[in-house]
Amino acid sequence: MQTIRTTCPYCGVGCGVLASVDDAGQVSVRGDDQHPANLGRLCVKGAALGETTGLAGRLLAPEVDGQQVAWPQALAETAARLQQVIDQHGPQAVAFYASGQLLTEDYYAANKLMKGFIGAANIDTNSRLCMSSAVTGYKRAFGADVVPCSYEDVENSDLVVLVGSNAAWAHPVLFQRLAQAKRDNPRLRIVVIDPRRTATCEIADRHLALAPGSDGGLFVGLLNAVAEAGACIDGFRDGSQALAEARGWDVAKVADFCGLTVDEVSAFYREFIAAPRAITLYTMGINQSASGSDKCNAIINVHLASGKYGRPGCGPFSLTGQPNAMGGREVGGLATMLAAHMDFVPDDLQRLARFWGTERLAQTPGLTAVELFAAIGRGEVKAVWIMGTNPVVSLPDSHAVSQALAACPLVIVSDVAAQTDTGHFAHIRFPALAWGEKNGTVTNSERRISRQRSFLPPPGEAKADWWIIARVGQALG
Repeated sequence: MQTIRTTCPYCGVGCGVLASVDDAGQVSVRGDDQHPANLGRLCVKGAALGETTGLAGRLLAPEVDGQQVAWPQALAETAARLQQVIDQHGPQAVAFYASGQLLTEDYYAANKLMKGFIGAANIDTNSRLCMSSAVTGYKRAFGADVVPCSYEDVENSDLVVLVGSNAAWAHPVLFQRLAQAKRDNPRLRIVVIDPRRTATCEIADRHLALAPGSDGGLFVGLLNAVAEAGACIDGFRDGSQALAEARGWDVAKVADFCGLTVDEVSAFYREFIAAPRAITLYTMGINQSASGSDKCNAIINVHLASGKYGRPGCGPFSLTGQPNAMGGREVGGLATMLAAHMDFVPDDLQRLARFWGTERLAQTPGLTAVELFAAIGRGEVKAVWIMGTNPVVSLPDSHAVSQALAACPLVIVSDVAAQTDTGHFAHIRFPALAWGEKNGTVTNSERRISRQRSFLPPPGEAKADWWIIARVGQALG
């Protein structure tokens, strides 16, 4: 029985998996004790991966207008229809909507085709809904979208703060590592900041049940407390501006704003300031907000001001939700980025155009996720290619998304599933490879790159996403 090292396709923890296939074709999985993300651990979802590899409900052949066709016809028809839209309405009338389920290689190919050769930046991703706030926060603070923490920092800290994160459910193996670190080091303190009492609170020393949406005020007040305690380090970049903004947020104001008692706020502030090492884990409860980027920067500012960053056990740590949300960010799979951490600035534009050998490189940012589907609804985007995601279900206002897709002249969907709410609107459907069949890389929350390896044969006519994208690009010339 062959055993293959691969990576779990569920959350952003990025656990290593050992997958085996027996003579009857049954798949079994166990945790890879040599993988540094999980060290052999698996959550219940990862442990049940073998049950997801059947072919029931799979899309197994290309379809054009509801009819199964061979790949050459599907690719030629796709290219012809896309070219017609570009010729009649320009490249801005085309958009791609990708997914954190794609491999980094898939993302790279899609980004290159859209921005480099179609010539518009209208490629965005469902990761926009959860991670773009963190991207903006890191870029504003550090000048680049970089996560300055690792899972080992969580285990080696003196104080772990979780805000807007129910890690017990959303990042179970990282939660297991934190719980084990607490058992190994009873002096490790854990603070959970969440309006709800979640399963993560079971290992917490302190739970701050603040008012929904008030997280930013709590951390602005913490910055003020750090300054008042004389705990700011020299050289805090832009510190005077941030500290001036925070100055009015005393403990009483924070307590009133957050719906907490003065004692609760004061105790948390004292604990953070006194901790030699502190790390803050945050995710969708912070990012999915009308002021998500500002909340991210409020957290980052506290770590920068107090010097609790850039050393073991410290830092602001945004946890990604999907298995390759980070990989998409790395190669530029967002409408507001160019490629590979480059932006829409002259030097980067010239460098990328030279590297890709193109004279049609997009020059300005494109439509982001919600804007993209609104533009489809207004008739400005005439063709959309949706890859590995189901926006009719996942985007806000599903009725508006459905109406937009119903009126769109060309909807292309690449997916593994034969029946999805989004696939119902597709004029062209491509069968993609699923986990266990595809081969490439993913990047987890701590920016660790791991391989997803194939151990099952491609079923039917299913192909890798990068292959489909590349062949459509070739057909476009």
